[in-house]
Amino acid sequence: MTPSLFKPFAVGTLRLANRIVIAPMCQYSAVDGCTTDWHTIHYGHLALSGAALLTIEATAVLPEGRITYADVGLWSDETEEALGRTIESLRRWSDMPIAIQLAHAGRKASTDLPWQGGAQIAPDHPHGWQTVAPGADPFQDGDHAPVALDDEGLDRVRSGFADAARRAARLGIDAVQIHAAHGYLLHQFLSPLSNRRGDDYGGSAENRMRFPLEVFDAVRSAFPADRPVTVRVSGTDWVDGGWDVARTVALAQALQARGCDAIHVSSGGLDPRQQIPVGPSYQVPLARAVKQATTMPVVAVGLITGYDQADAIIGTGDADLIALARTILFDPRWPWHAAAHLGARVSAPNQYLRSQPRQYRALFDLDESGES
Repeated sequence: MTPSLFKPFAVGTLRLANRIVIAPMCQYSAVDGCTTDWHTIHYGHLALSGAALLTIEATAVLPEGRITYADVGLWSDETEEALGRTIESLRRWSDMPIAIQLAHAGRKASTDLPWQGGAQIAPDHPHGWQTVAPGADPFQDGDHAPVALDDEGLDRVRSGFADAARRAARLGIDAVQIHAAHGYLLHQFLSPLSNRRGDDYGGSAENRMRFPLEVFDAVRSAFPADRPVTVRVSGTDWVDGGWDVARTVALAQALQARGCDAIHVSSGGLDPRQQIPVGPSYQVPLARAVKQATTMPVVAVGLITGYDQADAIIGTGDADLIALARTILFDPRWPWHAAAHLGARVSAPNQYLRSQPRQYRALFDLDESGES
């Protein structure tokens, strides 16, 4: 019998070979928003991993929406052409479906590279710029205050997401994920800790959800109807009085009503006071709560490292898919090893078929010649 982790699945019209998806992971290696050879190398080896879906990292829809000056973007012909070259290379050697996460960092933008400390960079620095947010509250004490988005600014962001979705469609990308998690702009609108607006976009939970839902509608209208649009959310801020799982369920239900194809449940990132109970599967209860309240596919993520652990999350119905990030960076062949452990089969390139260990003769799918 096929293990739960390796049963095929569909997200909208997108057919997935198994339940393992590669989460978006920033590489901070772009130049003026353009992907580089590093991205071809990085995504190239992940595209040969045997997972079911590859998600391109947080891709800024506007220059000021980047987390760092080295983030990938999709706001111009130049950034589109660069990403197109990367995707063309991947497609040449892998048939793995490709998704892209569209993002705006809001008040958490204009920072240095993580391995250089990650501190915010001032607007007058060559690598910095003025950040924007729902209001003027900075992410951390000492940060340069963001500018509160007015109607024109909201239109610019909304249009930026839609334009990026159209560019993604032209590149043949199979699915779009909207980033509304980890304390970035759309999450900033959702949480009462960061959204203190007094207009129609602030105050009540309904008002705070308004702009993220408008962005979803704009992306859904811009991206082809036969390709999925999904959303990544933080299930909780891990701070008293902040965004929580009950509000996440309400948001998920509103997204489902608008035609969202799947929801990816992460957590945290909005407030430095967060107290995260980090441990294996620590975010799975958040995914489970959304799964029980909706009918759209749910993705679980967060310290999922074990093969039996991942299979159990799917098998018990806590989630429909599991997402790997740091785990698959550490072990880019994790899906192969999981399939070997669980007695399943996995796709591998012909060039690597000879690597199949003797004790796992049924591990790899056969190529077109019928040889393994």
